[in-house]
Amino acid sequence: MSTIESFNPEATWVPPDRRPAILRPSRRLGALALAYILFVALLTGLGSAYLAVEKGELFGALRLGLWEAYPDAGTPDADPYSAAMYARTGRIPLASGEGLAFIADRDGAGRPLDPGCDYRIFGKTAPSRLWTLVSMNREFRLVATVAGRAGLSSDHLLRKPDGSFEITAAPYARAGNWLPTAPIADGLVFVLRLYDTPLTTGTGVANVDMPDIERGRCR
Repeated sequence: MSTIESFNPEATWVPPDRRPAILRPSRRLGALALAYILFVALLTGLGSAYLAVEKGELFGALRLGLWEAYPDAGTPDADPYSAAMYARTGRIPLASGEGLAFIADRDGAGRPLDPGCDYRIFGKTAPSRLWTLVSMNREFRLVATVAGRAGLSSDHLLRKPDGSFEITAAPYARAGNWLPTAPIADGLVFVLRLYDTPLTTGTGVANVDMPDIERGRCR
């Protein structure tokens, strides 16, 4: 007997498919689901990469008081996000044999630095042959000041008998050690670069003196 003759629609019963329509196999649904998954994955990947490069922090931070440095930046051991951040901003980190750059964006009370305020930077620094202190905006760019400069160096610094110092960071001239800032800058960051310092080798990190930052008068 042929297959057609053996099929009896009244005697042959097929149970109904009780699965929800969204779970039933469908070529159209499969293509839409795949496109949706790919879109979400692409959006998540690009979004996380952007946030990591634009808003994220570098890995391997060395924190000393209010100051933070990244010894691996610019070396073969740097992570991919660090390399991408420096490539995007065009900043060139110090080589490990040159020195180490420390960054401070908050004062001793934990408040973000404000370009409209004066700051007292005092104490001592980690040992180094030479160091420089520069004021920048939040994008780590130099800004114009009334003094025509935005930094000072240790070889032109007035010190106390014990070797400590006191620097006044302000938009207008101050007596003693003056670090010019720009009151209309987009944020404020202090960058302390230590040249030829043993910190680059990872030695002498414990009990290292670093300057404190105290906020003064604000406009």
